[in-house]
Amino acid sequence: MNEKLRPQNATELLITLKSWTHDAKRDAITREFVFADFAQAFAFMTQIAIQAEKRNHHPEWFNVYNRVKITLTTHDVNGLSQLDIDMARYADAAFANYSAA
Repeated sequence: MNEKLRPQNATELLITLKSWTHDAKRDAITREFVFADFAQAFAFMTQIAIQAEKRNHHPEWFNVYNRVKITLTTHDVNGLSQLDIDMARYADAAFANYSAA
């Protein structure tokens, strides 16, 4: 079973996610990714969707053309969990494989 991160643990882990913003009110993290075009954004979303399905942990996201905004929180624990941190790291690593916008 997944557990909500303790505030101190969350703070320590969030420091390692430099491009992510913590929404303390929702206890969620958010990042916007910008790609060269829609095809790259869609390919990225597909890659993240496959990983999310494997982990049974699905992001909230929004896409317009070459931008993908992802919000991660674990609804089952009403806040951040290790699943969110792991998905954020996966998204960061996947994004590194795309050319800059």
